[in-house]
Amino acid sequence: MRILHLTGYNAGDGVSIAVQRLHRGLLGLGHESMVLVGAARTPERSPGMTVFAPPMDLRSRVRRKIRTLHIARALHRHRRPPGYELFSDDRSPYGADILGQLPACDIIDVHAMLHFVDFRDFFTTIPRRIPVVRTLHDMTFFTGGCHYDFNCGKYTASCGACPQLGSRDQDDLSRQIWRRKHSALRVVPPGRLHLVAMSRWLAEQAQRSSLLRGFPVTVIPPGVDTEIFCPRDKGKARETLGIPQDAGVVLFVAEPLTRRIKGFALLAEALRECDPAGRLVLVSAGSGAPPAEVAIPHMRLGHIGNPRLLSLVYSAADVFVMPSLQEAFGKTAIEAMACGTPVVAFGVGGLLDIVRPGVSGLLVPPHDVAALGVAIRDLLHDRARRADMGASARRLVVAEYSVALQLQRHVALYERVLAEQRPVGVSRAGADGERSAVGRAAVAPGGP
Repeated sequence: MRILHLTGYNAGDGVSIAVQRLHRGLLGLGHESMVLVGAARTPERSPGMTVFAPPMDLRSRVRRKIRTLHIARALHRHRRPPGYELFSDDRSPYGADILGQLPACDIIDVHAMLHFVDFRDFFTTIPRRIPVVRTLHDMTFFTGGCHYDFNCGKYTASCGACPQLGSRDQDDLSRQIWRRKHSALRVVPPGRLHLVAMSRWLAEQAQRSSLLRGFPVTVIPPGVDTEIFCPRDKGKARETLGIPQDAGVVLFVAEPLTRRIKGFALLAEALRECDPAGRLVLVSAGSGAPPAEVAIPHMRLGHIGNPRLLSLVYSAADVFVMPSLQEAFGKTAIEAMACGTPVVAFGVGGLLDIVRPGVSGLLVPPHDVAALGVAIRDLLHDRARRADMGASARRLVVAEYSVALQLQRHVALYERVLAEQRPVGVSRAGADGERSAVGRAAVAPGGP
């Protein structure tokens, strides 16, 4: 198969790493995998990767400048409250320009569209013979612009009066984006667009969306390299990192630390439930200044881009805590589990799939800071239970979240999509009922 992956950046972030891992895995299986990125922010290049080169003639440059100004002004008209996630316009400065640089392929897997893939131009111009898979890494594809909705729920209707824009206007930017997305998606013929969600939760949100109801969704969790992320000697890991050997170590990882949705401030509050007189240390990995003061010693490691070093950090911890308010999957939680470290988290999003209470960690009710603190304290005080959970967590990851299993699921999906490709010319209206039924049935047990 010839598979083309589209993503906005090659920047060493979670999406970029996931795309590269999938791309290299497909190459290793003998498929012709290609990646077209909008911009490269790291020097790393994989075989088959191409960086988009925007046309540099005067007319194209002027058109991009005008489009960029229109997009920026639309967002700047709103006074966004602090602490929210990214908010993305559906438009791109490049318009249909990227279509001229798409290599020949059998199927396109779109991973990230931000500032690169224009919603309308892509879905209305791409050759209809080529099926499209849209891999969802967050909620932005089916909302009026937010990457996470903070349980707003307005994406199930038509957005408007968006709290993340600080807006009370029903016809604000979020409603305008929703309308443009709706207009583009309503002309997509049956069998043309297939969705991949990293967790059951994300698949359910996609099917609740007014934009995607009826499109088929398959759950395929990301894989983790269990040879890199594996249990390492705790004593040696702590010695390498300068962490006290006799401390109870709580680990928090987020990039950056300041992201409100990752819940650092809630963790800081929860740690007050733990005994500050004990040898307790918080270790954090991620760029940026912590958004809250911590009552216990706090060791900041900063951004860690080396996976092997990160596996040492996970192995040095007694408990990994993920107090996210919403989470599409929980990549850092699965990495910690692969290293034999149990997880304590709020029961939200993809964490409901991967953290098995009493087996690989503990889940507490969302926003319940007191319960989070109690769960951390209880695990820290029970070494035998931690050891049992850590071993179980490792076994679970090896059995259910390997890279090989992820690749197998993706290849099976691509082959099925190509086999089911329908003849062009069937109207969407005539297939809405059938597609709705297919969409509900296609939330496959690709995860645990």
